[in-house]
Order: sequence, then structure tokens, then C-alpha cells
Amino acid sequence: MAEAVGEGANVTTVDPELVEIRLTKLIADLGSPRPAACCAGAAGSEFPAGRRLLEVLLARLLPQTKVLVVHDARLILAAAGVDSGIALIAGTGSVAYGRDAAGNEARAGGWGWLLGDEGGGAWITREALRELMRRRDAGEPVGALGDALFASTGTHDPLELAGKLQGDHLAARWAAQARVVLESPDPAAVRIRENAAGALAALVEQVRARLAIDGPVVMAGGLLRNFPGLQAAVRDRVGESILLSEEPVAGAVRIAETL
Repeated sequence: MAEAVGEGANVTTVDPELVEIRLTKLIADLGSPRPAACCAGAAGSEFPAGRRLLEVLLARLLPQTKVLVVHDARLILAAAGVDSGIALIAGTGSVAYGRDAAGNEARAGGWGWLLGDEGGGAWITREALRELMRRRDAGEPVGALGDALFASTGTHDPLELAGKLQGDHLAARWAAQARVVLESPDPAAVRIRENAAGALAALVEQVRARLAIDGPVVMAGGLLRNFPGLQAAVRDRVGESILLSEEPVAGAVRIAETL
């Protein structure tokens, strides 16, 4: 067994040439293996062109290897050992993925922070900043939420905070401040947390409306794993659920074993 970690290779946000460079290095860091099968759970593979690009690239980097590219959300169910269920991921973004006993699939969300990703980390920070800007325009105190975000970002007022965040175009940088929001006792922060839980539960319900799934909701991602309050609020809304204990990549190994 070998394990290696590298930079992201989402084909919708990273140039193809850079994707190839990063995957080439990742495989080299594994010792340049020649496996019988490879399953890649990849963000961006929901788009046919992105999936095809990764399939061609991995087939070239891993000659004589069976290659399967799937959406990264599928790995959650496989890692949990669940054949029929719904994976709910809330980290930088958000997505729900369902698979029934017959292999039918459905997905809701996961379209990126500029289009959606409601309930994800970047969305939570954006909602908090909107509240601070509203308070500023209304001449209200910034409250505990503002004080906490100023301390976390080294800023001193909502305009400075807005300028700093809007000048950073990486969703992960926005999402990094979600911790501050979720831990704040400010009434607006509590409301944002509840709205996030509702948005995540809505993704699950959209998948349930399209598939007859008997299995549980498998929750994964940094927000659901690290913030018990959000996790409990989502569980109250979706019913039977479990928190993924394995690393998602274990799901890729399990899927590859079936190829």
C-alpha cells in the first residue's frame, strides 16, 4: 500500500495542463505503480468533457490499467460500505449524491460557490458578510459576529473585510472563515447555521424525490465532521444518518476492486 497527497485537480477550475502536471507528480509520489484498476473520484467529473479529459489522462499515465472516473461524492457511500443511500457533503461547497440498489444515481447541488453550494463554507461566510454590510448600512453595531470576523481576518470594519474577501477569489479562503461564523453566539450567526442546515437537508430531499432509497444519509465533509451543532441540525431534518468515519479515498479503492 502507498499513499500520497497533492494539490487539487478539479478540471472545471484548474487548467488541463496543470491537472496533468499535478496528477503526474501524485503518481510519481506513489512510486509510479502499475495497478490493475484505478478509480478516480474527481470534482468536475459531473461534466462529460471533464470526465473524458480525466479518463484519457489517467489512461495515458497508467497504461494497461482499467480506469473509472466518478463524481467524488460517490466515494462517500462506497467508503461507508453503503450500497443504497445518500451522501451529503458539506465542506467548502455542498452536494448530495444518491444511489439506489439498482445502481440508479441522482445528484443535487455541487455547482460551485458562484452558482450555489448553499450550506457550504464559502456560502456561510458570504451570508455573514452580507449581514455585516446590512448592519453597517443601517447604522447598527457589528455585534459579536463582526468582532469575531475582524479578529480572524485582521480587519477593522465591514468595508475593509468585504474588500479583503472579495479580493480573494479562492472559495477555500472564504470557507476558512465559516468556523468563526458557526462558533459565534451572535443571533445572526445562529440563524445562518440553521439556514445552512435547512439548505443541506433540501439537497437530500431533492435526491429522495428522484430515487427510491432505503439506505441512510452518510454525512461527510469538514463542516459536518467538525461542527456538532450543524451536524445535529442537519440530522434533525434528514432522519436516519451516519457520519463517515473512513477517509473518502477508501471508497475509490473499494470501487476499483470491482473493476
